[in-house]
Amino acid sequence: MKLHGVALAAAAALAATIPAPATPQQSRPAQRIVSLAPNLTELVFTVGAGDRLVGADVFSDFPAEAQNIPRVGDAFQVDYERVLALEPDLVLVWDTGTPEPVIEKLKHLGLNVERISTTQLGDIALALRRVGELTGTRATAEHAALAYSTAIEQLKLEHATDAPISVFYQISSTPLYTINGRHLISEMLALCGGRNVFADLEQLAPPVSLEAVLERNPETILAGDDVRDDPFAIWRPWRNLRAVELGNLYVLKVDRIARATTRIVAGAEEVCEVLNRARERRLGKQAADGH
Repeated sequence: MKLHGVALAAAAALAATIPAPATPQQSRPAQRIVSLAPNLTELVFTVGAGDRLVGADVFSDFPAEAQNIPRVGDAFQVDYERVLALEPDLVLVWDTGTPEPVIEKLKHLGLNVERISTTQLGDIALALRRVGELTGTRATAEHAALAYSTAIEQLKLEHATDAPISVFYQISSTPLYTINGRHLISEMLALCGGRNVFADLEQLAPPVSLEAVLERNPETILAGDDVRDDPFAIWRPWRNLRAVELGNLYVLKVDRIARATTRIVAGAEEVCEVLNRARERRLGKQAADGH
């Protein structure tokens, strides 16, 4: 599975720490960058500094040029020797996705580590500006940040009056994981009038039971396209489950909705389109039932 909600949950569970000295300060634009998350790699390309990436995690596959960057592991298994051999003057880590022990180890090795936080839609514009500062590409970063923020605000206006519809977002089926109300995807659902049926849970990417989903009876079930098997096979036998009854089972492009990059705009557009389709099916069912 790609770096996604389950990875977020696993990262939060890691408790080990390694003492670290003060991190070196960034005195000039970064020239040799290592990125440890695919969304951060993409942000570096977006601000026009992709040619300075000398190392990246194994999941950094967009844009196409990112696939040629030397690999240094994933969020949980980093090849520290290789990172040091690349002599980076900046290592970018994802604040909620890179485990704390990894971050502390990198600092302990004397590397210049920058945490980038992207937990809400608005954070993406902030992240672009920060990466622009670190790479000396402020003008390009500002242009990208403004374009992104404008597009998100436009979507909010367009869907401000959409009728609410209940949604279960499924990260995986075995085990069954979902998202809570603080997750970026949940905010995207809300933008499109979707009501996350598990918004009240404490954990960012919590495990849930089949019985809990049946009890909350969502009208729509969404899943990412990063799973090989049918993500909805678990639900199809439950004919009385509202989402199954309405035929509201949809697969979305996970890179567009789970990666905190400017492609979130395209992801949000897809979510809004799918939820509008789900509403139409709900109305059709109500009309057939004579309501």
